[in-house]
Amino acid sequence: MIILQANKMTKRFGGQDLFTSVNLSIEENSKVALVGRNGAGKSTLVKMILGDEPIDEGEVTTKKGITIGYLAQNTGLTSDATIIEEMTNVFADLIALENKIHEYENKMADPNINSDPDKLDEVSQTYDQLQAEFSAKNGFSYQAEIKAVLNGFGFGEEMYDHKISELSGGQQTQLAMAKLLLQKKDLLILDEPTNHIDVKTISWLEDYLKSYHGALLIISHDRFFMDKIVDQVYDLTQGHMTHYVGNYSSYVEQKQLNYQHQLKEYEKQQKKIKEMKDFVDKNIVRASTTKRAQSRRTQLEKMEKIAAPTRDDKSARLSFTPEKQSGNVVLNVRDAAIGYDHQILSKNINIDVKRNQAVALIGPNGIGKSTLLKTIMKQLPLQSGKIERGTGVQIGYYDQHQDNLHPNKTVLNEIWDDYPTYPEQRIRSILGSFLFSGEDVEKVVGNLSGGEKARLVLTKLSMNHDNFLILDEPTNHLDIDSREVLENALINFDGTILFVSHDRYFINKLATQIVELSPDGSELFLGNYNYYVEKKEEQAAIEEHKKEEQAKTEDVFDTKPKSQNQKEFIANKELQKQQRKLKRQVEDLESQLDDAQKDKTAIEAEMVKPENLNDIGKLNDLQAKLTDINAKIEEIETNWENAMMELE
Repeated sequence: MIILQANKMTKRFGGQDLFTSVNLSIEENSKVALVGRNGAGKSTLVKMILGDEPIDEGEVTTKKGITIGYLAQNTGLTSDATIIEEMTNVFADLIALENKIHEYENKMADPNINSDPDKLDEVSQTYDQLQAEFSAKNGFSYQAEIKAVLNGFGFGEEMYDHKISELSGGQQTQLAMAKLLLQKKDLLILDEPTNHIDVKTISWLEDYLKSYHGALLIISHDRFFMDKIVDQVYDLTQGHMTHYVGNYSSYVEQKQLNYQHQLKEYEKQQKKIKEMKDFVDKNIVRASTTKRAQSRRTQLEKMEKIAAPTRDDKSARLSFTPEKQSGNVVLNVRDAAIGYDHQILSKNINIDVKRNQAVALIGPNGIGKSTLLKTIMKQLPLQSGKIERGTGVQIGYYDQHQDNLHPNKTVLNEIWDDYPTYPEQRIRSILGSFLFSGEDVEKVVGNLSGGEKARLVLTKLSMNHDNFLILDEPTNHLDIDSREVLENALINFDGTILFVSHDRYFINKLATQIVELSPDGSELFLGNYNYYVEKKEEQAAIEEHKKEEQAKTEDVFDTKPKSQNQKEFIANKELQKQQRKLKRQVEDLESQLDDAQKDKTAIEAEMVKPENLNDIGKLNDLQAKLTDINAKIEEIETNWENAMMELE
């Protein structure tokens, strides 16, 4: 059932259409992504849907009584209450109901009512009704829900009594999302929900949203996140909307196939048009063929022309080229402790970086990843240990806060002042390759968007020709297209990279090694992000097995009866083990479903090829394959639904 529909929506700014006649539908429990470049109008469309932005043309219809929750980018929770008070306020109605139940419990214990069977029966009936309502609203587990969500965002019980107004902006943003999740709206609209959240929290959020009993509309540049969650993608490109079924990776493949098919049809018609025009030109003046030529010309005039397929191919052109090679040893970090103001964030850090490696630093927020980079750059003092650079190392540093930009300079002067001997035209040409063209170069840096500032910093970095790049969250503020341009430039970079990122897709593509930071040290993983996840799961399984074996050994020698707490602990461990097994099963089925959907798309593409349309035998074979793959998809979806129900 459709719960929200945006029909033929148009938005204009300064007389120019931002987008024209776009449609978007959201069904119950669907998980929808809205993608497009920065500036395409995604956030504007969402604000129109919510009624926060005027609609120039079109309309929005919603299911009666629908509840919608919206989290804008970097929106923090503003409150003078404590964390636990603010989260508990979500369940004010339940708490009022719970207090009423306690009130009736006291009434039933009152001797005056106890002695009157009629009154006692009346009170008991009301009490039973209240209990049933409380149970139906999941009242017995709301406190556990609060604890689970807060724990997912990294707020332990020791934080519950902290005032929200005294927390950091990042923590307030996470609490805004936590409160929204607890409210359980029919539709959640999340604009860049993974911004400034560490990898561990994002993984938890993915699991939570996958099983969320409601619909989701997500605007995100996090491709890994969308692959895990969404089942539909709406692509807002060049003012028009296109709908795709499947996750993000499926959308990318389908979009490419659609473009190739449209291009083929366009080229086929153009060839036919050329042939008809040539015939008309050659035969219109000859008496014997003029009628046929006139007929062809009429056909041409009446022909419905296929528009040339367009792609939003205006991409930055980026490359990093080292001026000279470094030695084989690029960086050694030995038994380092990092921090500031006498506070140690992490110690016992050991990292070896060799030439041409790409090393990713990961770990929870606050562990000191950026602090370590700044310590390597000598912007912060090393607390203890050693940091040594190798021979011939030239470092280029990308600061996520973009502090090396001058807010009062123009874009042109930001570059030209660093390279005063370059002709202006060369500077403009370089900026043009990073999508700063025409009047863009006269913009004041302080007025640029986050994405524009990021591209400007990358421009400066590419011009330095360093052989060792240290990058702190380089994909922040970049849209997906710009992220892919940066990925390809770094993959082709003939140098060494040390970087911090929360973008797991980016880490997967780039990293040759991963170093995980913790308060007590660092751990090396020789592979990309997928390898890191596998090894962490393997470590957790080994640790769990050890605990189980130890528990069995203790049981053999322990003749004392187990306490209720011990029994609950063992039961919880078994439940967690079963949950992990089911999660792996769900992920495996999702992977199978992705593969099957790709096979289906490939078969359907084969079926519409001109050489197959006239081959009945080939079409029958393809139809048989399509029938088999549809049956397989149905079976996988059934197994996935059963596994998800059991997991929930």
